[in-house]
Amino acid sequence: MLLDNKTAVVYGAAGAIGSTVARAFAREGARVFLTGRRRAPLEALAREIVAAGGRAEAAEVDALDEAAIARHLGAVADQAGRLDISFNAVGLTGATTLGVPLTELDAERYLQPVRDYALSWFLTARSAARLMLPSRAGVLMTVTALPARAGTPLNGGYGSAQAAKEALTRDLSCELASHGLRVVGLRPHGMVETPTMRKVYESKAATMGGISWEQFGAYLANMSHAKRSMRLDDVGGVAAFMASDRASGMTGTSVNLTMGSLDD
Repeated sequence: MLLDNKTAVVYGAAGAIGSTVARAFAREGARVFLTGRRRAPLEALAREIVAAGGRAEAAEVDALDEAAIARHLGAVADQAGRLDISFNAVGLTGATTLGVPLTELDAERYLQPVRDYALSWFLTARSAARLMLPSRAGVLMTVTALPARAGTPLNGGYGSAQAAKEALTRDLSCELASHGLRVVGLRPHGMVETPTMRKVYESKAATMGGISWEQFGAYLANMSHAKRSMRLDDVGGVAAFMASDRASGMTGTSVNLTMGSLDD
């Protein structure tokens, strides 16, 4: 198995991407610590993973609370004796800025996703790195999206937030790679399975001529070279590989999972 005997913490584990990645990590042999703001869905996911033969434990952790992150990681280190993987899949912004032209957006609503996404990635990565540095091994991972690299309309500060996360990924790698740590991101696009994409559709449908959800899905699929949308399981599989020792040459980059929607 790719992650046999590894210890992983997943932030935002109750979300669509976080839960998929947590399952993939567990299938590949990792002991997974699930975190998020609401305990009930985390515990349900932990039971599911355990029932499938994996190892998982749940804890309520606010990924914007520096002290809470540190306390939880200390408990993980005490229980597992090590930390190998930290995966940040936290989704923080509401839908209040989606669909609003930038010329009509106030500064605070623009800055909220920029500040919160970047801060969560910084806090979780920094805290994990401090635990990993003594052993000179570990992988810090996060998720961004196509707007990090391509202009998209009516997304408020979301694109800027994702670009900030990718810049931080490169900077963290530049400082930590020589100490044995890898820092990588995943950049999927257009996953119609996720609640986030449904919110994007609802916020933009009117400006796109009132298209249906099915038409919106076809629009996203046609952006890709494969003429289909990226699936959650696709992301989970790549995440497990990137977290493994087989991806030891990958750091300081975000893997393009847009299926050609974004050119490299």
